[in-house]
Amino acid sequence: MRTIVLGAGVIGVTTAYFLARAGREVTVIERQPAAGLETSFANGGLVTPGMSDPWAAPGVPRLILAQLGRDDAPFLLRLKALPGMMGWGLRFLRNCGRERWRANTEIVLRLAVYSRAMLDEVTAATGIEYDRGERGNLRVYRDAVSLAEADKNAGIYRSLGQPVELLDRAGCITLEPALEPVSHQLAGGVHYGGDRSGDCLRFTRSLAEHAARFGVSFEYETTISGFETDGGRVQSATTDRGRFAGDSFVMACGSYGTPLARRLGMRLPVRPVKGYSATLPAGGWNNAPTMPVVDYQHKISVTPLGDRIRLAGTAEFTGYDNGPNPRRAAMLLQAFESLFPHYPNVGLPEHWQGLRPMCPDGRPILGRTRYANLFVNTGHGPLGWTLACGSGKGLADLVAGAKPDIDLSGFSLDRF
Repeated sequence: MRTIVLGAGVIGVTTAYFLARAGREVTVIERQPAAGLETSFANGGLVTPGMSDPWAAPGVPRLILAQLGRDDAPFLLRLKALPGMMGWGLRFLRNCGRERWRANTEIVLRLAVYSRAMLDEVTAATGIEYDRGERGNLRVYRDAVSLAEADKNAGIYRSLGQPVELLDRAGCITLEPALEPVSHQLAGGVHYGGDRSGDCLRFTRSLAEHAARFGVSFEYETTISGFETDGGRVQSATTDRGRFAGDSFVMACGSYGTPLARRLGMRLPVRPVKGYSATLPAGGWNNAPTMPVVDYQHKISVTPLGDRIRLAGTAEFTGYDNGPNPRRAAMLLQAFESLFPHYPNVGLPEHWQGLRPMCPDGRPILGRTRYANLFVNTGHGPLGWTLACGSGKGLADLVAGAKPDIDLSGFSLDRF
């Protein structure tokens, strides 16, 4: 039985790996020259069940409207993106109420916890290295009101058995001494001790190499142009390098799955949201952070990755425009310097931006479509790295005809 996986980001590669482990013949089609070169390339590096709460949350619509069009806004909505977002935007707004936000959080958290366990299993089984961190992540707050609200929201994680600890200022410094120079600016923090971190690109490429040894074929520099169908089944994917026939197909193309699905007469409620990152050398920094730190006020994460530091943050609704925005890239560096003012500037930052595939309710889409042999694994938003292994394993089970270890009903395309 041959499965064609469309896309070689972290979602496509994990799916291919688990399919191969289940005994399937697998071919992965990717337009880039190697695995992980789009949204997986330089993300924030956080594997964070502790951030399962969706962006569709109470207060977010007011924040977006108040800062509409401002280049320095954490959530930037470009006016040019509005015409194509009306239906998606209305769904997003409907999910911003507290009850829906909590329900969506619980559903995503269930998958995130499962995915963390699958990541641990894959890491142990393959021995691949990716600058893995296991100290959780620390979110810091600069005023008592924000800290109190964070503690309230953390209650959902505590109630579901996740290790969460409220820290005062001194507790933050004890956990991460690198914050000492700005201790007077901090009200406290919340430590999500069950989170992980690591270089998503290193993981994706290493796992692709491991999957290839399982027999997975990777067809790089191959662009999909359409599909051949027969009744309610997909027969093949057509590309600039010929047709690829299969018994089943998995669409794992991130944001680009939406226009691809239209060629099959399907609508995927997935929209691109641009995020930014900067990677700094950390060699020679004697007091570098040793664990991920998230600055709530500036909406950035700072993640140690071996001898590098990854800064990531901001959200820009600007359609499929993936071009750089120097102002927003500079925002990352300014926020980082406000949190770690003693960084010695030992090298130039490497800037990157990528399109996160977002669903309006913050849940990914995993499962079947109206084509009997076509499956989707997309819409993970900022949690692609967090949810990758669980999504890959769950979907591989579905494709292989096995019952998944986790209930995937909350992620079905039918919910839209």
